[in-house]
Amino acid sequence: MIVFFFLMIALVVVVAAVTMAVIGGGSEAVLPEAEPDRVADGLPETRPVVRADIDALRLPVAPRGYRMAEVDDVLERLAAELAERDARIAQLTAAAATRPGPSDGAVSVDLTKGGER
Repeated sequence: MIVFFFLMIALVVVVAAVTMAVIGGGSEAVLPEAEPDRVADGLPETRPVVRADIDALRLPVAPRGYRMAEVDDVLERLAAELAERDARIAQLTAAAATRPGPSDGAVSVDLTKGGER
């Protein structure tokens, strides 16, 4: 019988402590703000990705390894940028092959997204 009363008193104390912790916070948050589940991939948005960007890229680790969705997103973006560059290089190479170059034989081709010089 004494054990029963001890357990009941312990239960009341625990419930009271949890209630006070939840209500007693007032205007302050009891728990800190949670960090977003996903983070930005760290690749530049305003310029093409370069080798140094890939070397510096560190994907966050989840409890069971990398988050597959984040890895897929980064790989998809890299693949799209590489495909865009390959298409631009093929276009510029074809354009340079079809038109005659300057008289000294030097060809000036701009390989950035802006176009030819």
